[in-house]
Amino acid sequence: MKIRIGVIFGGESVEHEVSIISAIQAMNKMDGEKYEVVPIYITKDRQWYTGEALRDIETFQDIDLIKRYCKNIVLYEKNGHFLLQNKKGVLKSIVAEIDMVFPIVHGTNVEDGVLQGYLQSIGIPFVGVDVYAAVVGQDKIFMKQIFEQEKIPIAPYVWFYDVEYQESQSEVIEKIEKLKYPVIVKPCTLGSSVGIAVAHHREELIDALDSAVTYDNRIVVEKVIDNLMEVNISVLGNYENQQVSAIEEVTPKNDFLTYADKYIGGSKTKGKAATKYKSNNKGMVNTSRIIPAALSDKLKSEVEDISVRAFKALKSSGVVRIDFLINKKTNKVYINEVNNIPGSLSFYLWSPLGKDYSELLDQMINIGIKDYKKRNAKIHSFDTNILKGFSEMGGSKGLKGTKKFH
Repeated sequence: MKIRIGVIFGGESVEHEVSIISAIQAMNKMDGEKYEVVPIYITKDRQWYTGEALRDIETFQDIDLIKRYCKNIVLYEKNGHFLLQNKKGVLKSIVAEIDMVFPIVHGTNVEDGVLQGYLQSIGIPFVGVDVYAAVVGQDKIFMKQIFEQEKIPIAPYVWFYDVEYQESQSEVIEKIEKLKYPVIVKPCTLGSSVGIAVAHHREELIDALDSAVTYDNRIVVEKVIDNLMEVNISVLGNYENQQVSAIEEVTPKNDFLTYADKYIGGSKTKGKAATKYKSNNKGMVNTSRIIPAALSDKLKSEVEDISVRAFKALKSSGVVRIDFLINKKTNKVYINEVNNIPGSLSFYLWSPLGKDYSELLDQMINIGIKDYKKRNAKIHSFDTNILKGFSEMGGSKGLKGTKKFH
Protein backbone atom coordinates (compact mmCIF):
# COMPACT_ATOMS: atom_id res chain seq x y z
CA MET A 1 0.00 0.00 0.00
CA LYS A 2 1.35 3.40 -0.99
CA ILE A 3 2.11 6.08 1.58
CA ARG A 4 -0.05 9.13 0.90
CA ILE A 5 2.24 12.17 1.04
CA GLY A 6 0.69 15.63 1.26
CA VAL A 7 3.21 18.06 -0.23
CA ILE A 8 2.55 21.53 1.21
CA PHE A 9 3.95 24.55 -0.62
CA GLY A 10 3.36 28.25 -1.28
CA GLY A 11 2.23 30.36 1.67
CA GLU A 12 2.23 33.99 2.72
CA SER A 13 5.93 34.56 2.06
CA VAL A 14 8.13 36.63 -0.22
CA GLU A 15 9.59 33.28 -1.30
CA HIS A 16 6.17 32.00 -2.41
CA GLU A 17 7.11 31.46 -6.06
CA VAL A 18 10.39 29.76 -5.15
CA SER A 19 8.43 27.29 -3.04
CA ILE A 20 6.21 26.43 -6.02
CA ILE A 21 9.25 25.62 -8.14
CA SER A 22 10.87 23.50 -5.41
CA ALA A 23 7.65 21.58 -4.75
CA ILE A 24 6.89 20.79 -8.38
CA GLN A 25 10.46 19.55 -8.86
CA ALA A 26 10.13 17.26 -5.85
CA MET A 27 6.63 15.96 -6.64
CA ASN A 28 7.80 14.97 -10.11
CA LYS A 29 10.69 12.99 -8.60
CA MET A 30 8.89 11.09 -5.84
CA ASP A 31 8.77 7.34 -6.41
CA GLY A 32 5.29 6.60 -7.76
CA GLU A 33 5.64 2.95 -6.72
CA LYS A 34 5.93 3.93 -3.05
CA TYR A 35 4.05 7.19 -2.71
CA GLU A 36 0.74 8.71 -3.68
CA VAL A 37 1.45 12.43 -3.94
CA VAL A 38 -1.28 14.86 -2.85
CA PRO A 39 -0.38 18.49 -3.67
CA ILE A 40 -1.50 21.04 -1.05
CA TYR A 41 -1.03 24.64 -2.09
CA ILE A 42 -1.31 27.63 0.26
CA THR A 43 -2.12 30.88 -1.55
CA LYS A 44 -0.64 34.23 -0.57
CA ASP A 45 -3.89 35.01 1.26
CA ARG A 46 -3.58 31.78 3.28
CA GLN A 47 -6.21 29.68 1.49
CA TRP A 48 -5.44 25.95 1.11
CA TYR A 49 -6.15 24.08 -2.15
CA THR A 50 -5.62 20.59 -3.48
CA GLY A 51 -5.91 19.09 -6.97
CA GLU A 52 -3.80 17.47 -9.68
CA ALA A 53 -3.62 20.77 -11.59
CA LEU A 54 -1.25 21.99 -8.86
CA ARG A 55 1.47 19.72 -10.23
CA ASP A 56 1.70 21.85 -13.40
CA ILE A 57 3.56 25.15 -13.04
CA GLU A 58 1.38 26.77 -15.71
CA THR A 59 -1.59 26.56 -13.31
CA PHE A 60 0.00 29.23 -11.12
CA GLN A 61 0.05 31.83 -13.87
CA ASP A 62 -3.66 32.43 -13.27
CA ILE A 63 -5.15 32.17 -9.77
CA ASP A 64 -8.61 31.72 -11.30
CA LEU A 65 -7.46 28.37 -12.71
CA ILE A 66 -6.73 27.19 -9.19
CA LYS A 67 -10.16 28.27 -7.94
CA ARG A 68 -11.82 26.61 -10.93
CA TYR A 69 -10.01 23.26 -11.03
CA CYS A 70 -8.87 22.76 -7.41
CA LYS A 71 -10.72 22.36 -4.13
CA ASN A 72 -10.49 24.81 -1.25
CA ILE A 73 -9.74 22.60 1.76
CA VAL A 74 -8.76 22.34 5.41
CA LEU A 75 -6.46 19.75 6.98
CA TYR A 76 -7.59 18.19 10.23
CA GLU A 77 -7.36 15.05 12.33
CA LYS A 78 -10.29 12.76 13.13
CA ASN A 79 -10.05 9.44 14.95
CA GLY A 80 -6.38 9.07 14.06
CA HIS A 81 -6.92 9.91 10.38
CA PHE A 82 -5.64 13.05 8.65
CA LEU A 83 -8.19 14.38 6.24
CA LEU A 84 -8.49 17.06 3.59
CA GLN A 85 -12.05 18.34 3.61
CA ASN A 86 -13.87 20.85 1.42
CA LYS A 87 -13.82 24.20 3.19
CA LYS A 88 -16.87 25.66 1.48
CA GLY A 89 -20.34 24.40 0.62
CA VAL A 90 -23.25 22.91 2.52
CA LEU A 91 -21.91 19.37 2.19
CA LYS A 92 -18.30 19.47 3.35
CA SER A 93 -17.08 16.25 1.79
CA ILE A 94 -13.77 14.51 2.40
CA VAL A 95 -11.46 15.20 -0.54
CA ALA A 96 -8.50 13.02 0.44
CA GLU A 97 -6.79 11.25 3.32
CA ILE A 98 -3.07 11.60 3.84
CA ASP A 99 -0.58 9.70 5.97
CA MET A 100 2.23 12.24 6.14
CA VAL A 101 3.11 15.82 5.19
CA PHE A 102 6.18 16.94 3.26
CA PRO A 103 6.53 20.73 3.71
CA ILE A 104 8.44 22.26 0.79
CA VAL A 105 8.05 25.85 1.82
CA HIS A 106 10.41 28.81 2.06
CA GLY A 107 10.40 31.86 4.27
CA THR A 108 8.24 33.65 6.79
CA ASN A 109 4.96 32.12 8.03
CA VAL A 110 5.73 28.67 6.66
CA GLU A 111 9.38 27.62 7.02
CA ASP A 112 9.87 29.45 10.32
CA GLY A 113 8.00 27.06 12.64
CA VAL A 114 4.47 28.38 12.05
CA LEU A 115 3.47 25.52 9.75
CA GLN A 116 5.48 22.94 11.69
CA GLY A 117 3.68 23.98 14.88
CA TYR A 118 0.28 23.38 13.29
CA LEU A 119 1.31 19.98 11.95
CA GLN A 120 2.77 18.95 15.28
CA SER A 121 -0.31 20.13 17.18
CA ILE A 122 -2.64 17.87 15.17
CA GLY A 123 -0.16 15.00 15.41
CA ILE A 124 0.52 14.30 11.75
CA PRO A 125 3.96 12.94 10.76
CA PHE A 126 5.97 15.37 8.67
CA VAL A 127 9.34 15.61 6.95
CA GLY A 128 12.05 17.97 8.12
CA VAL A 129 12.76 20.07 11.18
CA ASP A 130 10.46 20.42 14.17
CA VAL A 131 9.15 23.73 15.55
CA TYR A 132 12.26 24.61 17.55
CA ALA A 133 14.77 23.96 14.78
CA ALA A 134 12.53 25.74 12.29
CA VAL A 135 12.43 28.90 14.42
CA VAL A 136 16.18 29.20 14.98
CA GLY A 137 16.94 28.11 11.43
CA GLN A 138 14.88 31.00 10.05
CA ASP A 139 16.07 33.60 12.56
CA LYS A 140 19.56 34.81 11.67
CA ILE A 141 20.11 36.39 15.09
CA PHE A 142 19.04 33.37 17.15
CA MET A 143 21.17 31.22 14.85
CA LYS A 144 24.27 33.35 15.34
CA GLN A 145 23.81 33.42 19.10
CA ILE A 146 23.69 29.61 19.16
CA PHE A 147 26.78 29.41 16.95
CA GLU A 148 28.62 31.81 19.26
CA GLN A 149 27.75 29.63 22.26
CA GLU A 150 28.98 26.54 20.40
CA LYS A 151 32.17 28.35 19.29
CA ILE A 152 31.28 27.92 15.62
CA PRO A 153 33.05 30.69 13.66
CA ILE A 154 30.87 33.52 12.31
CA ALA A 155 31.57 36.92 10.77
CA PRO A 156 31.51 39.97 13.11
CA TYR A 157 27.97 41.37 13.31
CA VAL A 158 25.54 43.67 15.11
CA TRP A 159 21.75 43.58 15.30
CA PHE A 160 18.95 45.92 16.31
CA TYR A 161 15.19 46.48 16.15
CA ASP A 162 13.56 48.64 13.49
CA VAL A 163 12.26 51.01 16.19
CA GLU A 164 15.83 51.59 17.40
CA TYR A 165 16.85 52.60 13.91
CA GLN A 166 13.81 54.81 13.43
CA GLU A 167 14.25 56.58 16.78
CA SER A 168 18.07 56.73 17.00
CA GLN A 169 19.40 56.38 13.46
CA SER A 170 22.76 58.01 14.23
CA GLU A 171 23.43 55.67 17.18
CA VAL A 172 22.63 52.58 15.12
CA ILE A 173 24.82 53.74 12.23
CA GLU A 174 27.69 54.49 14.61
CA LYS A 175 27.33 50.97 16.04
CA ILE A 176 27.40 49.47 12.54
CA GLU A 177 30.36 51.51 11.33
CA LYS A 178 32.54 50.01 14.06
CA LEU A 179 32.48 46.88 11.90
CA LYS A 180 34.16 48.86 9.08
CA TYR A 181 32.86 48.98 5.50
CA PRO A 182 31.84 47.11 3.46
CA VAL A 183 28.99 45.57 5.43
CA ILE A 184 26.00 43.48 4.42
CA VAL A 185 22.51 44.30 5.69
CA LYS A 186 19.95 41.51 6.16
CA PRO A 187 16.37 41.28 7.44
CA CYS A 188 16.50 38.79 10.30
CA THR A 189 13.99 36.16 9.20
CA LEU A 190 13.87 36.28 5.39
CA GLY A 191 15.59 33.94 2.95
CA SER A 192 16.47 33.79 -0.75
CA SER A 193 18.50 37.01 -0.35
CA VAL A 194 15.30 39.09 -0.18
CA GLY A 195 15.91 42.56 1.31
CA ILE A 196 19.68 42.03 1.49
CA ALA A 197 22.15 44.69 0.33
CA VAL A 198 25.87 45.44 0.59
CA ALA A 199 26.92 48.92 1.71
CA HIS A 200 30.35 50.38 0.96
CA HIS A 201 29.72 53.76 2.59
CA ARG A 202 27.17 55.56 4.76
CA GLU A 203 24.85 56.63 1.95
CA GLU A 204 24.50 53.03 0.73
CA LEU A 205 24.08 51.87 4.32
CA ILE A 206 21.13 54.18 4.94
CA ASP A 207 19.48 53.03 1.70
CA ALA A 208 19.99 49.39 2.69
CA LEU A 209 18.63 49.93 6.21
CA ASP A 210 15.60 51.86 4.94
CA SER A 211 14.81 48.90 2.69
CA ALA A 212 15.50 46.18 5.27
CA VAL A 213 13.15 47.61 7.92
CA THR A 214 10.25 47.35 5.46
CA TYR A 215 10.68 43.54 5.55
CA ASP A 216 11.39 42.74 9.21
CA ASN A 217 11.40 44.26 12.69
CA ARG A 218 14.91 43.01 13.44
CA ILE A 219 17.94 43.65 11.26
CA VAL A 220 21.38 42.03 11.30
CA VAL A 221 24.44 43.70 9.76
CA GLU A 222 27.63 41.72 9.14
CA LYS A 223 31.17 42.61 8.17
CA VAL A 224 31.83 41.53 4.58
CA ILE A 225 34.59 38.93 4.51
CA ASP A 226 37.67 40.01 2.53
CA ASN A 227 38.93 37.93 -0.41
CA LEU A 228 35.59 36.17 -0.38
CA MET A 229 34.87 32.67 -1.58
CA GLU A 230 31.33 31.35 -1.03
CA VAL A 231 30.76 27.63 -0.68
CA ASN A 232 27.69 25.57 0.21
CA ILE A 233 27.24 22.05 1.52
CA SER A 234 24.16 19.97 2.31
CA VAL A 235 23.65 17.75 5.36
CA LEU A 236 21.14 14.88 5.48
CA GLY A 237 20.00 13.14 8.65
CA ASN A 238 18.84 13.96 12.18
CA TYR A 239 20.55 14.37 15.56
CA GLU A 240 21.61 10.71 15.56
CA ASN A 241 23.16 10.34 12.10
CA GLN A 242 24.42 12.81 9.52
CA GLN A 243 25.72 12.58 5.95
CA VAL A 244 27.46 15.41 4.11
CA SER A 245 27.14 16.16 0.39
CA ALA A 246 29.59 17.46 -2.15
CA ILE A 247 30.67 21.08 -1.65
CA GLU A 248 29.89 23.71 -4.26
CA GLU A 249 31.53 27.06 -4.92
CA VAL A 250 29.06 29.72 -6.04
CA THR A 251 30.28 32.72 -8.01
CA PRO A 252 27.71 35.55 -7.84
CA LYS A 253 27.67 38.29 -10.41
CA ASN A 254 27.14 40.84 -7.65
CA ASP A 255 28.63 41.46 -4.19
CA PHE A 256 26.55 38.53 -2.94
CA LEU A 257 24.26 35.86 -4.38
CA THR A 258 21.05 37.77 -5.11
CA TYR A 259 17.49 36.54 -5.53
CA ALA A 260 17.91 36.98 -9.30
CA ASP A 261 21.17 34.99 -9.31
CA LYS A 262 19.47 32.15 -7.46
CA TYR A 263 16.11 31.90 -9.18
CA ILE A 264 15.96 33.97 -12.36
CA GLY A 265 19.36 33.79 -13.99
CA GLY A 266 19.38 34.10 -17.76
CA SER A 267 16.33 31.98 -18.44
CA LYS A 268 13.50 33.48 -20.45
CA THR A 269 11.57 30.28 -20.86
CA LYS A 270 8.02 29.94 -19.64
CA GLY A 271 5.57 27.27 -18.61
CA LYS A 272 6.63 23.64 -18.74
CA ALA A 273 9.89 24.55 -20.44
CA ALA A 274 10.76 26.68 -17.44
CA THR A 275 9.97 23.81 -15.11
CA LYS A 276 12.28 21.53 -17.04
CA TYR A 277 15.01 24.18 -17.20
CA LYS A 278 14.83 24.82 -13.46
CA SER A 279 14.89 21.12 -12.65
CA ASN A 280 18.24 20.29 -14.21
CA ASN A 281 21.25 19.06 -12.28
CA LYS A 282 22.32 22.61 -11.54
CA GLY A 283 19.40 23.27 -9.23
CA MET A 284 17.06 26.23 -9.50
CA VAL A 285 18.80 27.91 -12.40
CA ASN A 286 22.15 28.17 -14.16
CA THR A 287 23.78 30.00 -11.27
CA SER A 288 27.52 29.85 -11.84
CA ARG A 289 28.71 27.11 -9.55
CA ILE A 290 31.61 24.70 -9.38
CA ILE A 291 31.02 21.19 -7.98
CA PRO A 292 33.12 20.07 -6.25
CA ALA A 293 34.57 23.32 -4.97
CA ALA A 294 38.32 23.73 -5.39
CA LEU A 295 39.23 23.34 -1.72
CA SER A 296 42.28 21.79 -0.11
CA ASP A 297 41.67 18.60 1.84
CA LYS A 298 42.13 20.58 5.07
CA LEU A 299 39.51 23.22 4.14
CA LYS A 300 37.11 20.57 2.83
CA SER A 301 37.39 18.66 6.10
CA GLU A 302 36.87 21.86 8.12
CA VAL A 303 33.71 22.78 6.19
CA GLU A 304 32.32 19.26 6.65
CA ASP A 305 33.13 19.26 10.37
CA ILE A 306 31.54 22.66 11.03
CA SER A 307 28.50 21.63 9.00
CA VAL A 308 27.80 18.61 11.17
CA ARG A 309 28.39 20.64 14.36
CA ALA A 310 25.96 23.33 13.19
CA PHE A 311 23.37 20.76 12.08
CA LYS A 312 23.43 19.14 15.51
CA ALA A 313 23.52 22.46 17.40
CA LEU A 314 20.28 23.56 15.71
CA LYS A 315 18.71 20.10 16.04
CA SER A 316 18.13 20.01 12.30
CA SER A 317 16.48 17.12 10.48
CA GLY A 318 15.88 16.05 6.90
CA VAL A 319 18.07 17.85 4.39
CA VAL A 320 19.53 21.31 4.93
CA ARG A 321 21.95 23.51 3.03
CA ILE A 322 24.67 25.31 4.97
CA ASP A 323 26.35 28.36 3.43
CA PHE A 324 29.94 29.31 4.20
CA LEU A 325 32.20 32.33 3.68
CA ILE A 326 35.94 31.75 3.25
CA ASN A 327 38.74 34.31 3.19
CA LYS A 328 40.86 32.91 0.36
CA LYS A 329 43.98 34.72 1.60
CA THR A 330 43.89 33.56 5.22
CA ASN A 331 41.85 30.35 4.65
CA LYS A 332 39.62 31.41 7.54
CA VAL A 333 36.20 29.70 7.39
CA TYR A 334 32.99 31.35 8.64
CA ILE A 335 29.55 29.79 8.70
CA ASN A 336 26.95 32.08 7.14
CA GLU A 337 23.61 30.36 7.77
CA VAL A 338 21.64 27.14 7.72
CA ASN A 339 18.73 26.78 5.29
CA ASN A 340 16.26 24.27 6.74
CA ILE A 341 14.28 23.81 3.51
CA PRO A 342 16.68 24.88 0.75
CA GLY A 343 15.65 25.68 -2.80
CA SER A 344 15.46 22.48 -4.88
CA LEU A 345 16.16 20.69 -1.57
CA SER A 346 19.81 20.91 -2.69
CA PHE A 347 19.44 17.70 -4.70
CA TYR A 348 22.21 18.82 -7.08
CA LEU A 349 24.76 18.62 -4.23
CA TRP A 350 23.99 14.93 -3.74
CA SER A 351 24.06 13.89 -7.40
CA PRO A 352 27.90 13.89 -7.57
CA LEU A 353 27.90 11.31 -4.77
CA GLY A 354 25.59 9.00 -6.73
CA LYS A 355 22.43 9.84 -4.78
CA ASP A 356 19.69 10.81 -7.25
CA TYR A 357 16.78 13.09 -6.34
CA SER A 358 14.28 10.24 -5.88
CA GLU A 359 16.59 8.48 -3.44
CA LEU A 360 17.18 11.72 -1.52
CA LEU A 361 13.43 12.29 -1.16
CA ASP A 362 12.94 8.69 -0.07
CA GLN A 363 15.56 9.04 2.65
CA MET A 364 14.04 12.33 3.85
CA ILE A 365 10.63 10.68 4.19
CA ASN A 366 12.13 7.77 6.13
CA ILE A 367 13.88 10.19 8.50
CA GLY A 368 10.56 12.00 8.98
CA ILE A 369 8.86 8.73 9.96
CA LYS A 370 11.64 7.94 12.46
CA ASP A 371 11.44 11.46 13.96
CA TYR A 372 7.67 11.06 14.37
CA LYS A 373 8.08 7.75 16.19
CA LYS A 374 10.72 9.23 18.49
CA ARG A 375 8.51 12.24 19.34
CA ASN A 376 5.60 9.94 20.15
CA ALA A 377 7.78 7.74 22.33
CA LYS A 378 8.40 10.62 24.76
CA ILE A 379 6.06 11.57 27.61
CA HIS A 380 4.02 14.67 26.74
CA SER A 381 1.25 14.59 29.36
CA PHE A 382 0.34 13.13 32.74
CA ASP A 383 -2.74 11.09 33.58
CA THR A 384 -4.05 13.36 36.30
CA ASN A 385 -7.10 15.48 36.99
CA ILE A 386 -5.73 18.66 38.53
CA LEU A 387 -8.87 20.59 37.57
CA LYS A 388 -11.02 18.36 39.80
CA GLY A 389 -8.83 19.18 42.75
CA PHE A 390 -8.95 22.85 41.83
CA SER A 391 -12.76 22.79 41.86
CA GLU A 392 -12.90 21.05 45.24
CA MET A 393 -10.69 23.78 46.72
CA GLY A 394 -13.20 26.43 45.60
CA GLY A 395 -11.07 27.54 42.68
CA SER A 396 -14.09 28.07 40.46
CA LYS A 397 -15.43 30.85 42.68
CA GLY A 398 -13.03 33.29 41.14
CA LEU A 399 -14.71 32.80 37.78
CA LYS A 400 -18.02 34.25 38.92
CA GLY A 401 -18.81 37.67 37.62
CA THR A 402 -16.14 37.58 34.90
CA LYS A 403 -17.03 39.31 31.65
CA LYS A 404 -16.94 37.66 28.27
CA PHE A 405 -14.59 39.01 25.64
CA HIS A 406 -16.26 40.30 22.49
